[in-house]
Order: sequence, then C-alpha cells, then structure tokens
Amino acid sequence: MNWFSQYALFLAETATVVIAILSILIFILSQRRKLSTVSGRLSVKDISQEYEQIKDDILMSSMDEFEAKQYTKDLKKQKKLEKKQAKLAIKQKQNKNNNQVTETNITDNPNLQIKVATANGAKPKLFVLSFNGSMDAHEVEELRQEITAVLAIIKPEDQVVIKLESPGGVVHGYGLAASQLLRFRARNIPFTAVVDKVAASGGYMMACTANKIVAAPFAIVGSIGVVAQIPNFNRLLKKHDVDIELQTAGEYKRTLTMFGENTDEGRQKFKQELEETHLLFKDFVKEYRPNVDIEQVATGEHWFAAQAKDKGLVDQISTSDDFILSHLDTHKIISVSFQRKQKLSEKISKNVVKSVERLLFRQGNGL
Repeated sequence: MNWFSQYALFLAETATVVIAILSILIFILSQRRKLSTVSGRLSVKDISQEYEQIKDDILMSSMDEFEAKQYTKDLKKQKKLEKKQAKLAIKQKQNKNNNQVTETNITDNPNLQIKVATANGAKPKLFVLSFNGSMDAHEVEELRQEITAVLAIIKPEDQVVIKLESPGGVVHGYGLAASQLLRFRARNIPFTAVVDKVAASGGYMMACTANKIVAAPFAIVGSIGVVAQIPNFNRLLKKHDVDIELQTAGEYKRTLTMFGENTDEGRQKFKQELEETHLLFKDFVKEYRPNVDIEQVATGEHWFAAQAKDKGLVDQISTSDDFILSHLDTHKIISVSFQRKQKLSEKISKNVVKSVERLLFRQGNGL
C-alpha cells in the first residue's frame, strides 16, 4: 500500500511538470503566431438562398398537394419579377432624383405573401460575422480583417450581426476584440450580438459593445469578473534541491511566480491589480449597458439568458437562426469570414488549447 501511495504521488508530480511544460510551449507558439504575418482568404457569400430554401421546405411540408403546387408556381413568378427588378435597379441608379420604391403583390395564395420591390431600391444587407473565441483570443486577427472588409462597403441602411461564442480569456486579447467591434458603433452602424451557447467574461465584454444582445434561452452570459490562477512549483523544486534565481529591476516587476517563493506583499499587489482590472471591466459594461445595475451583476456570476434578460444583460431571447430568418424578407443576408492560413505547429497548439478548455469547462455546470 505504501508503494502504491508513492507511485501515485510520483504520477501526480510528473503530470504537474508535464502540464507546466505544455503551458510554456503553448505560450511560446502563441507568441510566434502573433509575430507572424497574417495571410489568408476573405470569403463573402450570399446565404439568403440557403435560408429561403429552409423557409420554403418548412412551408411546403405543412401544405396539401394543391397548395404546394400553387406555392411552387408563385415562387417561379417571384424569381421572374426579381430578375426584372434587378435590371430596373441598374437603370434607375442612374437617375438620382427617383428614390421611391413601390411594392407589388404577386400572389393571392394565403400561405404565401410575396412582395417584390419594383423601383430602384435593392434590399439592404445584413452582414453576418462569426467569432468563436479561445482563451488567448487569437481569433481577433480574423475578426479585424472581417470588420475592415465590411466597413469598406457597408451603407447607412445596412446592418451587422455577429454570432458570438466565447467563455472569455486573457484581458488584453478580449479588450482588443471588443475595441474592434466598437468600430461599428463609431460609424453609427446598427450592430447586434447573437449568443447561442456562451458569451461570458471577455465574451460578454464583446457582446455588450452591440446595440442589441440576443441570446438563446439556455445560453450562458455574464461572469463580469476577473480571475487568475498560477501554479507554484517552489516546494516541489526545493524537495529535489533545485534553486530558482529571479532578479528584477522595479519593486513590482514580478508579483507572483511559478517557480520562486511568493510573498504576502506580492500576493497583495497581485490582488490589487485584479481589482483594478475588474473596475475597468465594470466601467466598460456600464458605459454600453447603462440600464444594468452594475453592482448587482458584476459579481463574477453567470446566468442563463432567460434569467439574464430580467437583469438587463440580454435584450431578446432567440437563437441566431431565428434572428437571421426574421430579417430574410427585408434584408439580403451576407456571410463574411476570413480564413487564415495555419502552420502545423499552430494547428497542434490550437487542438491542445481546445482540449484543455473542454476539460476545464466540464468541471462547471452541466445537465
């Protein structure tokens, strides 16, 4: 039994060292990635037809044979009128004095109310972006490219929606991501953040920059707090007669360390820095969500969206699909994504980080 206890202790110590080494390697790889030149391909796709097909399939599944035939016939009429509309729009763009748009009903079918604009006004666009953030928020580089592309072509009547998923992460990474989204606010562009699963901590910091926050009923939001945890191997190293020398210039150049012996003074300073960061976080949320009682929600707690709506953290309960579908008749839906080329080392580090995040997230609430 004594042998088993020693062996278990050895495994625990070995696992701790391996995790520390992996953390250092991941940090080095992430830093190299940030220093490398961002290269990739911008993809712009009209996804209105995909949503139209979903809508048509649902409608036709609820019709009898006669209604389905009539619906198909009306759809053909719609497509012909849309082609005519496109040609007419090109001609009328040359006439700046004609800005009126009329609508024509092309069917009497009660199951299908189709109206097509017949003047020079094409549908405004709804640009759809996606951000699935990791712990270090390196996806902000792709987001920056997408926002820049949208701002280059967007018009006053257009809108933007971002499908946001993130449990949060490093402060500077998510601070930059939120700053990128504020570029829409600076241009007075209507901007909505939609959360299907989670937008917590840094993820919620990003969400609150939007004019409107929409979330699925069981999406997790909030967690307006700051956390930091640092493993310390000092006692383990001392046990094996390993000394660590740390020299600094500046009283608080290093407060807590992984390998040296931490002091109460260092811990107090580190806690002070966390409180200062938390204050900045609260001020940021309060600025863009002024109706929120910040002292009530800035406790580090998270809530399901159905609960968060009562606290003012969310404006509307809906999935991203339903929200986008609600704009299908009035907007042209455009998906914008930037695909960055990844090296093999980046792919490996990304998979390792995601595995660690999944492992940590399993320790939280579940169903």
